Amino acid sequence: MEKIASFTINHIKLLRGIYVSRKDTLPNGDVVTTFDIRMKEPNREPAVGQAALHTIEHLAATFLRNHPVWKDRVIYWGPMGCCTGNYLLLQGDLQSADIVPLMQETFSFIADFEGEIPGANAHDCGNYMLNNLPMAKWEARKFLIEVLNAITPANLSYPNE
Repeated sequence: MEKIASFTINHIKLLRGIYVSRKDTLPNGDVVTTFDIRMKEPNREPAVGQAALHTIEHLAATFLRNHPVWKDRVIYWGPMGCCTGNYLLLQGDLQSADIVPLMQETFSFIADFEGEIPGANAHDCGNYMLNNLPMAKWEARKFLIEVLNAITPANLSYPNE
């Protein structure tokens, strides 16, 4: 089998940031851009804990699907299996820099969130007890301050080689 595109990225050099992972053209001509929202440097720092990442998923998905500008373009938000970030799929032929303000808003929302985690109950979620709001807020604030609010070109393009 051919190696899929996401396994061709040099994870040894990958920084935290926002990356265009792929673009797909649908039969109707619309483009879907998949973003790699990388919160951790792979294999060089601890991954996000599963409970915190699950909470980030609930909060980010809720925020994005209610965003006044972007909600109709949001297709999917979900965690990476390696627990170093998330995938965001948006309708449109987009670049990483196009969504920096959206990610700043999203992670600010998570960092400042108070109250009940949306969908974190037995009726709405398949593993509702796997949540950690304090750690989700901590991880979101760290990513926001250290990466999103100090974004550089190196955090917006996959490393060469």
